[in-house]
Amino acid sequence: MSNNVEAILSRYLYRRERLLDMLIALQESEGYISDSSVNVLASGLNLSPLDVRETLSFYHFLHDNPSGQHTIYLSDTVIARLSGYEEVKTSLEDSVGCQFGEVSDDGAFGLFDTQCIGLSDQEPAMLVDGIPFTHLTPDKVRMVIAALKAGVSPSALVNPDGHATNSKAYIHALIDSNIRQPGPIFFGDPIDIDSLIRDAVTLVPMEVIDATSTSKLRGRGGAGFSAGLKWRLCHDAPGETKYVICNADEGEPGTFKDRVILTESPEQVFAGMIIAGHAIGAHEGILYLRYEYRYMVDYLEATLSSLRQRGLLGTGIGGNADFNFDIRIQLGAGAYICGDESALIESCEGKRGTPRVKPPFPVHQGFMGCPTAVNNVETLANVAKIFEQGARWYEAMGTPESAGTRLISVSGDVEKPGIYEIEWGISLQDVLELVGARNPRVAQISGPSGECVSAARDGNRTFSYKDLSCNGSLMVFSYERNLLEIVRHFMHFFVEESCGICTPCRAGNVELYNKVSLIIEGRAVEQDLDEIFEWAKIIRGSSRCGLGTTSPKPIITSLQAFPEEYKQKLVEQNGPLLASFDLNAALHEFTVATESLQGSEGVQTAEVSK
Repeated sequence: MSNNVEAILSRYLYRRERLLDMLIALQESEGYISDSSVNVLASGLNLSPLDVRETLSFYHFLHDNPSGQHTIYLSDTVIARLSGYEEVKTSLEDSVGCQFGEVSDDGAFGLFDTQCIGLSDQEPAMLVDGIPFTHLTPDKVRMVIAALKAGVSPSALVNPDGHATNSKAYIHALIDSNIRQPGPIFFGDPIDIDSLIRDAVTLVPMEVIDATSTSKLRGRGGAGFSAGLKWRLCHDAPGETKYVICNADEGEPGTFKDRVILTESPEQVFAGMIIAGHAIGAHEGILYLRYEYRYMVDYLEATLSSLRQRGLLGTGIGGNADFNFDIRIQLGAGAYICGDESALIESCEGKRGTPRVKPPFPVHQGFMGCPTAVNNVETLANVAKIFEQGARWYEAMGTPESAGTRLISVSGDVEKPGIYEIEWGISLQDVLELVGARNPRVAQISGPSGECVSAARDGNRTFSYKDLSCNGSLMVFSYERNLLEIVRHFMHFFVEESCGICTPCRAGNVELYNKVSLIIEGRAVEQDLDEIFEWAKIIRGSSRCGLGTTSPKPIITSLQAFPEEYKQKLVEQNGPLLASFDLNAALHEFTVATESLQGSEGVQTAEVSK
């Protein structure tokens, strides 16, 4: 094992910032990361074992104990729970012979829950050794487990035709892209990537930045910051070394558009990165890919190799002898918080994905302390189309403050879940009709961190940065669904995914989760609702990243949109004690403590009497 660790250290040139790559490589070769491997890694990187464990312990998909010959992660999302999740979970436990969170006695299977794996349009879904299985049923689970026990590999099960792992056909064999409505930016006529890049790199950097600004392109990661302004700030920042990072860590439950873009149009994304690199003066780009999309790595690496062979990556790109730029893929390891750009940068440096205090902002001090432009997948894909068709063409679409189009990932109670390209300015009602919403009551815009609205009362609201800004997710829930249970599940997601660095976020979200539970159980009073608003204000105002500033929104926005759901569960307070206070439970704990102490004293007295 020591030789294996040394080989991995050598592969990554003993660079401390590649620690996460090393841990992933160890996990995939050994099945888990042992104490001895941690010690060898630490020695090779001139770190303490605790430094290595600090990173190792942060990420969901890294294990320091054996996790089974076949490691299974079942996606635990609201959509899955509305689609047979519990039956699938029971079938998995019965088939492999252990409970979730455990490894079977023979070491063959490890069962684990995980958050959204980017497959909300085809739930229930799971990853088996990193390979996705979708549209699960109890019968399908039993078939899969029986085949694995018989020695069939997960890849062979989902890829019976034997497509090469570096081909698009392989990705299509694993999962459906479910493109329901292509548009002018995505999945339409093919782009001449070679000509696009060669033309773009002949422009001077400020011409590239000015064109991007003229298009009014805003970041599609959620914040909506001007892409042109971000590049201008990074270009002007002092420093010889600069970086471009593509954020492909879409962990918001209900969001899967980036997965489809990277499957269908990876060169469009990489072209955007190359143009960004030319604009800011960078020579290296990083695609930060969430570990849940590990199965795409060979395909994306083959795409990068093709670009290099065509002279579009590497040295003298597109005939511009002064422009050298290349891209590498950095895998994450399971942490929603790494969707925050500063946490993502920390992860790229081989550390815990803890958000940084701002300022300084990444455009001034980002990866390895250098100016860094972080844009998400959809943003960079838009860049390529802007430089193919022109900034004015792009700016003419949408609304004055929201140019272009928006990709949305649609799931829930709809006839046609999948990917839709819509133009900014379209109404919610029109989108619900487009996707075939079934008896819609609730529309959850932008996932748990977004806004809960009423399909009936808010149908005329529009998708735009002035109204429903939308980070790319739309979940629809019918009148048959339990809204409070959905809200509680969303809060559980934030409790699980908080990095813990900010006490209000770490502890406050637990308290909000408990408040929702009290309401569901019929043990809440009006004061509990008042405290929800007060605590939410504290959490949102004192957290350093977007997770904390948005985590109370499932409760707050659903309470505002559907107050009756909460009010009807409240009870009257009788006497000085809140309805949530369980006197019998409190006295029980006192009784247990008293009896324990009395028992100890009795034993001591008996010993003395001897």
